[in-house]
Amino acid sequence: MKRKLLTLLFVLSVTGVGAQVNSILGDWKTVDDKTGDNFSIVRIYKGSDGLYYGKVAKMLVGPAGLKCDQCKGEDYNVPLEGLVIIRGMSYNKEKNQLEGGKVLDPESGKFYYGKIYPKDGKLVLRGSLDKRGILGRNQTWIRK
Repeated sequence: MKRKLLTLLFVLSVTGVGAQVNSILGDWKTVDDKTGDNFSIVRIYKGSDGLYYGKVAKMLVGPAGLKCDQCKGEDYNVPLEGLVIIRGMSYNKEKNQLEGGKVLDPESGKFYYGKIYPKDGKLVLRGSLDKRGILGRNQTWIRK
């Protein structure tokens, strides 16, 4: 009896964690901070390494074939559609957020520390200069 109860509790706890992280995964409309216009669709997914990533699935503004001309290194001149802009985040189940990775701003070509969490049916991306998230800004994304 104890074994069945422990198994049931384990299954319920694993299912609960999956449901929480699923509130973050999927396609999200990004919104331009300055204009309020929809900017792109970003797909957040779990990589084969167990970390979380986000790539631009579709651009909603600008001409087709826009490239990351401000990016450096291997990202230089890579088309924005398909560009991985959220890299190497891990899931913190206590806070129900992705954290610990980097976020690429394609407009500046710079990487920032990031965290991502759901709030009121939307998704908040916090990009910051410091790991603690004090010096930065938020973007709110809408589920597609």
